[in-house]
Amino acid sequence: MKPQLKQRLGDLLVGQQIISEAQLNQALEAQRSGGRKLGRTLIDLDFISEEQLLSFLSKQLNVPFVDISERRLDPAVVKLLPEMHARRFRALAIDGDDHSVTVAMSDPADLGAYDSIVSLVAPRRVELALVTEGQLFEGIDNLFRQTDRIASIAGELQQEYEQEQEFDLASITAQDADNEATVVRLLNSIFEDAIRIRASDIHIEPGDKELRIRQRVDGQLQETVLTEYGIANALVLRIKLMASMDISEKRIPQDGRFHFEVGKHQLDVRVSSMPVQFGESVVMRLLDQSAGLLQLEQTGMPAEIIARIRHQISRPHGMILVTGPTGSGKTTTLYAVLNELNKANTKIITVEDPVEYRLQRVNQVQVNQKIGLGFSEVLRTTLRQDPDIIMVGEMRDQETAEIGLRGAITGHLVLSTLHTNDAITSTLRLIDMGAAPYLVASALRAIIAQRLVRRICPRCGEAHAPSTSELAWLRHIQPDVDHGQQGYRKGRGCQYCNHTGYRGRIGVFEMLELDEPMVEALRMGSPEAFAKAVRSSGQFRPLVDSALSYAASGITSIADAMRLAEDVSEIAAPLIERAQEMRD
Repeated sequence: MKPQLKQRLGDLLVGQQIISEAQLNQALEAQRSGGRKLGRTLIDLDFISEEQLLSFLSKQLNVPFVDISERRLDPAVVKLLPEMHARRFRALAIDGDDHSVTVAMSDPADLGAYDSIVSLVAPRRVELALVTEGQLFEGIDNLFRQTDRIASIAGELQQEYEQEQEFDLASITAQDADNEATVVRLLNSIFEDAIRIRASDIHIEPGDKELRIRQRVDGQLQETVLTEYGIANALVLRIKLMASMDISEKRIPQDGRFHFEVGKHQLDVRVSSMPVQFGESVVMRLLDQSAGLLQLEQTGMPAEIIARIRHQISRPHGMILVTGPTGSGKTTTLYAVLNELNKANTKIITVEDPVEYRLQRVNQVQVNQKIGLGFSEVLRTTLRQDPDIIMVGEMRDQETAEIGLRGAITGHLVLSTLHTNDAITSTLRLIDMGAAPYLVASALRAIIAQRLVRRICPRCGEAHAPSTSELAWLRHIQPDVDHGQQGYRKGRGCQYCNHTGYRGRIGVFEMLELDEPMVEALRMGSPEAFAKAVRSSGQFRPLVDSALSYAASGITSIADAMRLAEDVSEIAAPLIERAQEMRD
């Protein structure tokens, strides 16, 4: 049955004393100038909330008001109303069978949209439901992934491959101006899907009888499997062309990068290829340049750590390390620091592989090992360029570490990263790489260790009582805390978080500033004395404690805090053992 109000919406709202006559007149005036519907205008003017309006319409139209955020919708039902029409009519098919379909609309009084939907789903009968506009568009974004489009284009490409038997390299090279070329459309869809689900990496992995496309979202991989495994060569070839890589070389790993635009997103894509059993595996790291550089306050650091960092970077010389595993946000933190230090009276030189973000006024050097331009070679020249601040992308070997440390004791502020899992083991890693303990003790000023943990979804998060195993672990780590009184939470899973229970990530930080007892322990080369001096420091707070404070506040889950603690402990023990062996 077609929904229809017996009176105009504004008159009904005034009659029920939900809004005043003056507010209605003001809304009508704003509607005439803005061209939006009256209901949306009233919401924008804060005369009524969206929930109030929809609850009112629900009673007037005798249409149920539904919450679709936690529903697991059947993709086959959702596709009864294609994405183009779903967005145009602000409607989503949420339930149905062979005879009827329930369509949730944010504006059921839009009779033109209703009539179009009826014709689109015919001969099924349409039953209406009301849903907030926010939930509606979140549902459309999450449910209308590009996976079907990717599979469809992959099928087209497979047919072309079967007809031609092999791909013409010249024709693929000439496709730059032809955005309708099949392989280009396939790549566009892959990138659009990655942006839609906030992926940080895209993995293209050829198998024996399938092609896997995996995307890393909030640190976890999500997989799409294509049966058109024959298209892998064309897809990889196109990516290598875009990244200026050698398309004739398939036997050795290669690296490259290219720029890509997806809607309003400006992506800088870092590409790594590697020969595997059934072809070449390609991983693409997506850097959204349109997001801009973060300020220190935007990294998620506690205010106390930010104040300590600002004190350290105001000093004229010394080394500051940012440590953590791959993908923990080290580069983001370093660039936030550089953004703060980047002033007209300061010369900054960076040595990176690759240069991830372009910074005005900063002299950025791209390492190129193929021509012998490595970190150590660039660093030697850098020290002769009269810099105030040097940023080294990564301490990779003994020579780089020693040049950086010597630069730090000769009047330069040196910033760098190191692949360790916490602050304590970072000094041990430098010594393990071959740097002299006295040099580390003289140059190193502070170490920032960081990890990323997943945020509990704000929509479906609920109170969580720790399980027996979780409670045993919590009592072992924090025996003096009453864990029954903490605000632990867990996500149930909803449309907003793609039923994972998590949405986004937050940084967990620890900062170690070296004092005299720590420096003396380093000079002696004693890992036990150094670790003891760190733990007795009043300002040091381990990563695990920071993660547990997030869990107790309901920001992350106990499971993610446990995972972080396990990763940190696994790498710390071997490093301490090796340091002890070297000392003996």
